[in-house]
Amino acid sequence: MKGEKRVESDLALIDKVRKRQPLIHHITNGVTINDCANITLSCGASPVMADAPEEAADMTRLASALVLNIGTLHQDQVETMIQAGLAANKKGIPVVLDPVGVGATPMRTEAARRLMNRVQITHLKGNAAEIATLAGVQAEVRGVDSGQVGSDLETLAKKAAQIWGVTVTVTGARDWITDGQEQIEVVNGHELMSTVSGTGCMSASVLAAFAATGEDPVASAVSAMATYGVAAEQAARRSRGPGSFRVELFDAIASLTGEQVKEAACVTWRG
Repeated sequence: MKGEKRVESDLALIDKVRKRQPLIHHITNGVTINDCANITLSCGASPVMADAPEEAADMTRLASALVLNIGTLHQDQVETMIQAGLAANKKGIPVVLDPVGVGATPMRTEAARRLMNRVQITHLKGNAAEIATLAGVQAEVRGVDSGQVGSDLETLAKKAAQIWGVTVTVTGARDWITDGQEQIEVVNGHELMSTVSGTGCMSASVLAAFAATGEDPVASAVSAMATYGVAAEQAARRSRGPGSFRVELFDAIASLTGEQVKEAACVTWRG
């Protein structure tokens, strides 16, 4: 089928990322900013982290994609993100929103909704509880971690995509990617990912690098999640625990080829 073939053809997108070396601007989580920079480099892209309100929009104009992550949120940051997002929209580059901890506090939920109402978001990436909150579905949020949600992931992802008009990626043991029409399940990764702070934030960086390179948002997101998951599987085989896994993850994605991703990716196209 057409959509399935399109997704399959883009699974080797990491090779194109390395050739293009897109600049990825981040306004992101202060806890994980260094890991986000390193995973971007490991993919073959170039990171920049400029969150000063005086230059955030100018830096965005130089970039090929923008990541907005509200993990260490403060009020001034929201306005900076909006200005950077509007600059990205004007330039026509992808914007990835990672609504970390949405649903945990009214401030976070309000900030995420404000960003989505003011900025044309390309990719909304989050865990099940975060996406559920933005889809108006009951969810349990434990700090910045996901708890129980009142809907299955496939339905929840589709609902969020249709409400906001974006490509949604719900991350977890199984990743769901959808634009509200086509739905794809990616089952790659490893349980050690949940033992290292920042693996969720890093996935947004990978997604942005692929979105900056690929032409189709859904296919780019599928390739990004499959690549990241395959790298995690390789890293887990070489690691001894959370600390070594973190380092091995950078090494694994840096050495991963498109052909290896295509061979190891576990992707199911739902139509």
